Amino acid sequence: MPFLSPLRYPGGKRKLANYIKLVFESNNLLDGNYIEPYAGGASIALALLFEEYVGNIWINDLDRSVFAFWNCVLNDTEVLCRLIQDTPVNIDEWHRQKHVQADLDASLVQLGFSTFFLNRTNRSGILSGGVIGGKDQTGKWKIDARYNKSDLIGRIEKIARHRNRIHLHNQDALVFVRSVAPNLPERTLFYLDPPYFVKGQQLLYKSYYREEDHWAVAQMVRNLPLRWIVSYDDTPEIRALYQEFRSIEYSISYSAQDRYRGAEKMFFSDNLIINDIHDPAMIRILSRRGTQ
Repeated sequence: MPFLSPLRYPGGKRKLANYIKLVFESNNLLDGNYIEPYAGGASIALALLFEEYVGNIWINDLDRSVFAFWNCVLNDTEVLCRLIQDTPVNIDEWHRQKHVQADLDASLVQLGFSTFFLNRTNRSGILSGGVIGGKDQTGKWKIDARYNKSDLIGRIEKIARHRNRIHLHNQDALVFVRSVAPNLPERTLFYLDPPYFVKGQQLLYKSYYREEDHWAVAQMVRNLPLRWIVSYDDTPEIRALYQEFRSIEYSISYSAQDRYRGAEKMFFSDNLIINDIHDPAMIRILSRRGTQ
């Protein structure tokens, strides 16, 4: 899969996009709605939108920094792209952008650009992480190793051209789902990728879920009449929460800290047709309904 999102996420779901396309085709969901209550980098949502699998995407993230970035992409595109083009990528600027994240008075534009800058210059894209190459820049890779300005501006401008089909929210995931679900048609798929049970503390999310939060997500989807998919790290606790639902196991490559492949599990609502696929992360080619 090509890189469509301007944000980097350890354990990002980009490689699952082809499988979700297959789900849309198998369930007569084409031209419908795709909902991500934990959007993050929104790679799957963008793939579905750009290739005309969906009519609209709904992306939500409670993290104000992540929301601020997407708000800039959709509503302050020119300002964001100008900041990317004109701002030097060096350690002094890195320190300035770190301060913005802690500034409660920072505007959405300031916070959105800071989120982008740190995501592209920090190891694994983790906002609270260390800078690529270290503060003394003696590492193999330097601070700008993941900061190709022209490519990233192109990604942002492409997303912005689809802004009338992108619905952005900044709510708690459960509140968001409960507020939008009653107004959505049957041709809708929710994909929930909550902070993981074990790795949630180590990835990009600033806050992680407690056990009762994971239980609340499971209870919520049980009562969701529309089709849904939930993905998690494969742990005994999560398997117990979703034991009555069909599931597929797979693995995703992570780059947070040490590189490794993490075991994950995907659970499906009873009203969803699922294909007999050994590994949903390994579907390489899928026919496309439209062009980018």
